Amino acid sequence: MVQKIFPSPAVALEGVLFDGMTIMSGGFGYAGNPESLIAEIYRAGTKNLTVISNNCGNENFGLWFLLTQRQIRKAVCSYLGVNRLFQEQCQAGEIELELNPQGTMAERIRAGGAGIPAFYTRTGVGTVVAAGKPAEEFEGQLYIRETWLRADLSIVKAWRGDPAGNLVFRKTARNFNPEMATAGKITVAEVEEIVEAGALDPDQIHTPGIYVDRLVQSTINEKRIGELTVKKAAAF
Repeated sequence: MVQKIFPSPAVALEGVLFDGMTIMSGGFGYAGNPESLIAEIYRAGTKNLTVISNNCGNENFGLWFLLTQRQIRKAVCSYLGVNRLFQEQCQAGEIELELNPQGTMAERIRAGGAGIPAFYTRTGVGTVVAAGKPAEEFEGQLYIRETWLRADLSIVKAWRGDPAGNLVFRKTARNFNPEMATAGKITVAEVEEIVEAGALDPDQIHTPGIYVDRLVQSTINEKRIGELTVKKAAAF
């Protein structure tokens, strides 16, 4: 069996980082972010990155750290969230922004992993999302063409993994991670727990090990909870 387990996040990323690369990073809000691997990309200072991620991090969390060093050149995402640094850099023209409807983005990633270069969807028809995209009519309805998303490197976060690279995600931390694991030329997975071969129930595996090139134990396992923002009612 090919040795997939690496001793640290830094070693797991050796030889795969380069300026100008495209990185897919799993996560949705605070759930399922490959924090340990992101920290090593930050330390490496890899720049001019195209990052494919749901929301490019939150304040003082995840991909936000790459923004502090201006490492991201382009972001393909579906949500700016409450990440003020991300918003400021996009508005200043420092980052090229490609916004996607969330379901469309998920399908573009899945298509990349499945080897499907393009597909058609009704989502975005008649909006700015459709600008510049080919359109075609099917059964009397207009659809726009979307293309796959692929990456030089996919970094994902799972709950458990075994020596073969099989992964199990826990609850909402599953999010974009399984699809992203299939769409990278190289996939590096960090897991909270590495278990022995045969310990995972085959029926419970979300990502087969064939998609995972390198596996590493997480060094950062924060369990943050999103803040509830309450807007006070206007006085009349």
